[in-house]
Amino acid sequence: MAPKDKEAVELIAASSDKKKEIDEKNKKEEKEEDALSEEDQQLKERLESCVSTITNENNEASVTIGIRQNALDMIVTELRTATSSMTSVPKPLKFLRPHFVVIKKLHADFSALQDNESIEFRARVADVLAVLAMTMGKPEERESLKFKLSSSKDYTLLSSKGAPSKHAEDNFGSWGHEFVRSLAGEIGQEYNKRVIAGSDPDDDALFKDLLDMVDIVVPFHISHNAEAEAIDLLIEIQRLKLLLGLDTIDDKNYERICLYLLKTSSFMSDPDDYNEMLETAFEIYKKQEQFFNALRVALLMSNHEIISELLNDCKDQLMKKQMCILLGRHRVNYEIEDDDDEEFNPLIGNEKLNEFFLKLGQDLDVMDPKTPEDIYKSHLAETGGFSRRRDTGGPQVDSARANLASTFVNAFVNAGFGQDKLMTPDSEWLYKNKDHGMMSAAASLGSILLWNVDEGLTQIDKFLYSSEDYVKAGAALAVGILCSGVRNDADPALALLTEHIEGDNHVMRCAACTGLGIAYAGSAREDVMELLIPVIESSDGGAEKMMEASLAGLALGLIFVGKCDDSVGGTIVQRLMEASDDDLSHSHARYLCLGLALLFLGQTEKADGMIEALRTIEHKISKYAVVMLETCAYTGSGNVLKVQEMLHQCTEHLTEDAEHQMAAVIGLGLITLGEDVGAEMTLRTFDHLLHYCELPIKRAVPLALAVLHISNPDFSVIDQLSRLSHDPDTEISQNAILGLGIVSAGTNNSRVAGLLRQLSEFYSKEAGHVFCVRIAQGLLHMGKGLLTINPFHSDRLLLNGPALGGVLVLLYSCLDLKNTILDKSHYLLYYLTCAMNPRMLITVNEEISLRPVTVRVGQAVETVGQAGKPKRITGFQTHQTPVLLGVKERAELGTEEVLSVASVLEGIVILKDNPDYEAEEGN
Repeated sequence: MAPKDKEAVELIAASSDKKKEIDEKNKKEEKEEDALSEEDQQLKERLESCVSTITNENNEASVTIGIRQNALDMIVTELRTATSSMTSVPKPLKFLRPHFVVIKKLHADFSALQDNESIEFRARVADVLAVLAMTMGKPEERESLKFKLSSSKDYTLLSSKGAPSKHAEDNFGSWGHEFVRSLAGEIGQEYNKRVIAGSDPDDDALFKDLLDMVDIVVPFHISHNAEAEAIDLLIEIQRLKLLLGLDTIDDKNYERICLYLLKTSSFMSDPDDYNEMLETAFEIYKKQEQFFNALRVALLMSNHEIISELLNDCKDQLMKKQMCILLGRHRVNYEIEDDDDEEFNPLIGNEKLNEFFLKLGQDLDVMDPKTPEDIYKSHLAETGGFSRRRDTGGPQVDSARANLASTFVNAFVNAGFGQDKLMTPDSEWLYKNKDHGMMSAAASLGSILLWNVDEGLTQIDKFLYSSEDYVKAGAALAVGILCSGVRNDADPALALLTEHIEGDNHVMRCAACTGLGIAYAGSAREDVMELLIPVIESSDGGAEKMMEASLAGLALGLIFVGKCDDSVGGTIVQRLMEASDDDLSHSHARYLCLGLALLFLGQTEKADGMIEALRTIEHKISKYAVVMLETCAYTGSGNVLKVQEMLHQCTEHLTEDAEHQMAAVIGLGLITLGEDVGAEMTLRTFDHLLHYCELPIKRAVPLALAVLHISNPDFSVIDQLSRLSHDPDTEISQNAILGLGIVSAGTNNSRVAGLLRQLSEFYSKEAGHVFCVRIAQGLLHMGKGLLTINPFHSDRLLLNGPALGGVLVLLYSCLDLKNTILDKSHYLLYYLTCAMNPRMLITVNEEISLRPVTVRVGQAVETVGQAGKPKRITGFQTHQTPVLLGVKERAELGTEEVLSVASVLEGIVILKDNPDYEAEEGN
């Protein structure tokens, strides 16, 4: 019994303590009231006397409605003029708190009266109650909104009787911003409650009372720099299109509104809502004649139909040129058919890209060709003892694998510069390789002469007539690489490669398919499709035919990337369904699946039909193809449900036949690509996968890490990949090494360079590892540090399909390195040229010739939802253009002398003189 008594004593003690606390608190409050300043005491008494007048406690006949109105006016004035700090409630609200119930009763007493004077008084009382309910009402009852609706109804009634109230106007904003915000929140809650109760959200009549309020609240918010709140309210009540009818949107606030719409759109789970937000931003930009920005949004929506409409509407020739440059950067195959086409079409066709890239190289003084040895820096990597031992063994013997690696390093490092020390001087290097190595060596000419079609064809031409099939095939591939992303009137790639596609030579056909895929990536050319579809359809058995079909499927996937083309998709699925088990088990069948997946890149639920078709295939590749297609379709969407689905794929503990799990891991990176919060959360998930999952999943983790940081060497990711590159499992370490190359591609990052040199020493006896290290070194120093393979551009808003497609070819090859890149299909590495772009900012004048100007380059800062004109970059340095930009960097003009035509300073930017600029005196 004793313990119970003890508890009872404790409870009694606790409750008495609590009583003491409450008593002390009450005393404190009384003291505070006693301690009111004289001014506050007068305000309190004044308000109390007003309340007693309007309620007419003693039912005095002399207190008429008019006198009550005056007393109410006094309360209204006090409430409206009260100012408050962020931490305290305004004094009048505090003093009226005890009278809230009394005033509510007064409103109820007047509800039956219908004479004009009483109606107006009732409406005014409801206004006051709406404000008081903001701090005193229960949140779930939405009293503030209830009283506001009541007062609106009364004002409308007075108008209908022909006696409109003077108080009906300006009846929202005058109560203060905080009141309007509170009301907006309650409108959203009320709307949702009615929809849940069964009201049709599309029927405006059912929500007329709320929509009338929204018509006042939204313009108020927009004119008071609270654009984000206005948009949030419209999203809540599913009426975003109301924004377009507002005249409060002008040249001062449209940028903030559109930026908020674009950034918020990525949080929309429903595709219709997502499209509605982008369409609204597009219409606002168009209305403000910001055609460049409107084009960015059109490309984000993948809506290529409205491009011609935009270009026709744009009368400013400079703006039109800038739009053409953006279309070229995004690899859009579009032709302007009017009198000025000679001026615009070359810009869309990137014909000046090589010229500007070389100007950038000259300006930064990196024109001298580099040899692979300049990149390897073997003298730094090797220990002295090791070096001496090698010297004693006489002349060093060249291995075919080492020479092949040097071929790729040379091709990547000198990409676009038009000269090197291995291939352009003479063809001696060609014969230091064998078979497929010769093919890659000949193809490297395309990469070295990248984008320079006229000169490149002259140099490659002699190899097209070689007696060696492999050299001929390499030259054919070089023609495709050369034309990557550049449009030429002569269309050399199609003209030269057609005969090889139709020929009988297996190597030539493989090279020609790959060449066409690289040359026409993203162009959606029907004539190329007609050429390649028969290659996929040819159903003669055998590994060679399957390989040709797979490479043709991959090429078509890249050519029609994100276009959801039915005929290409149908042909690939048909081929997969009809193929024998041996064909589907071919190491290159994965490329046929990747070709299909690329067709639906970023197109979300449009891929559902194809996914169902793939499920019917009775082979383990079916699972792999489904996961690959699904992850490509939701690339960059940040869709949490799809992330969970992919994680669910990884829960099964499989040690073999787990290709679909590896694809799911890469898919995690793809889905959260470009969305910072999702990407950060995914990095944490990868740690769990490395701890708890089986080997196949672990092998794909370095590749998924690389996807999230393409050409963006983040410190923590490099650290993680560096640890994985020493893993005892061969495939994990090889993937981690290539992952380091992708993460640092084109950045010349010294930390990664040091790590790769150490790895070349660490794995000096492992041929496969050394090859991977060399490829990674080539990627790191790509274009001597002037190129990037990051698929995002235009201030990380637009995802370039061909660029991501090119990177994905490498990543999915890494899932089976020993049968692809480490075997005879190393030439697929050249698909990376689709992703190569100069990471430059070059400013040009109206004639598109160089015009240097000072710019500030710094880390980009997120400014969405901030009022005013916040700083958009931090930690900047001032340079003279041309300059290099990192993945997360942004540039601003450093002078007011000129204005940029583009809103985003990236790539080639046209400048015009600022008509309002006045030079400072003394300059």
